[in-house]
Amino acid sequence: MTDILQIRHPASATERDLVITDATIRAPELRQFVIDGEPLATYDPGFMNTASCRSSITYIDGDAGILEYRGYPIAELAEKSTFLEVAWLLLNGELPNPKQLADWESLITEHRMLPDKLKTLLAGFPYDAHPMSILMASTAAFYSFYPDARNFTDPQARALNIARLIGKMPTLAAFAYRKGKARPYVNPDDSYGYCHNFLQMLFKQAERRYVADPRLVRAVEVLFILHADHEQNCSTNAVRSVASSGNDLYTCTSAGVGALHGPLHGGANEAVLRMLREIGSVDRVPEFIEGVKAGRVRMMGFGHRVYKNYDPRAMIIKKAVDDVFEVTGVNPLLEIAQELEKYGLTDDYFVRRRLYPNVDFYSGLIYEALGFPPEMFTVLFAVPRSAGWAAQYQEFITDPENKIARPKQIYTGYRARGYVGMDDRG
Repeated sequence: MTDILQIRHPASATERDLVITDATIRAPELRQFVIDGEPLATYDPGFMNTASCRSSITYIDGDAGILEYRGYPIAELAEKSTFLEVAWLLLNGELPNPKQLADWESLITEHRMLPDKLKTLLAGFPYDAHPMSILMASTAAFYSFYPDARNFTDPQARALNIARLIGKMPTLAAFAYRKGKARPYVNPDDSYGYCHNFLQMLFKQAERRYVADPRLVRAVEVLFILHADHEQNCSTNAVRSVASSGNDLYTCTSAGVGALHGPLHGGANEAVLRMLREIGSVDRVPEFIEGVKAGRVRMMGFGHRVYKNYDPRAMIIKKAVDDVFEVTGVNPLLEIAQELEKYGLTDDYFVRRRLYPNVDFYSGLIYEALGFPPEMFTVLFAVPRSAGWAAQYQEFITDPENKIARPKQIYTGYRARGYVGMDDRG
């Protein structure tokens, strides 16, 4: 039996049955109702309750605290898979078999190097340029080097450029980091895996061969898996929106980087560290909590637009914190974070509002322990998210229902005014 929504508008004597599919109605069908000469539409700032696409990539149940990639629970993937396995899964819908994974890893390794002329572009940035601005501009510049990316309807060209993007993002991020440190660039080492290679490009100094502690490599691997995709968030929506006008993967990814750069999206873990430093010590936590309740300060790293339960990614990162601190030593801010978490999980003020720790609450502590300055935190988010953006881009451009993004507006300005000459303007 077809599920329907009955809508009746007495003023226009209009009554319609709208078909409900997947708990949604098709918004264009509301145009059948004409109100004051205008077809009916919905008003939904921030897309709080509007589905913009159909997707089979990532599933989130915020009330239950569930995150799945292609149906696989995030905790299992973080425990058992590598980042490149997960990237393949996001792009292809299934986990790779051994041969597929070996071929995929080989392809990504083949495309790690940056074009030589891109290094000239990097040289033009000020030494103190924010690494996210370098990442955004350089990612957009990739299209100049790989114009075949515009052939996105060709599966082979599309797959090649996706491999280029995923392969080069860690190299680009590492170069942006080392530029800010006035250190010479370190090229990729083909003998290392994806995450180990990333660490050596970042941190290799005078030693002949950089070898990272396996616990640190695994921690980066886990963080990359957790950040690989997250449904239709702000940056993913930006990627899809820019793709809707027929753009290439690199231009769309650059838009995603720009959206992620915003402090309300990718910069939240940096805000958590600032908050912990401002608190300063465990004995000042109660005072801070009272300030939160009184509305004087904000509790960063708690609550989420989607999750109304404990963010499943936060649970996994919390475990990774212990492994990292075994190698680097414990960050004194950890005790403050743990004390805040106790309040978040037990204090009625936070429980009633369902303000649980999110992925940003502990990730900044790990990044800082690994030696990253705060301005690199969002870059570390963007590198793995490039796999999710690529999967979302691919899904969008192969969707027969895709259309150029063009939201409606409610016009609130003047109408049909007469022109006022210069001499008559007060």
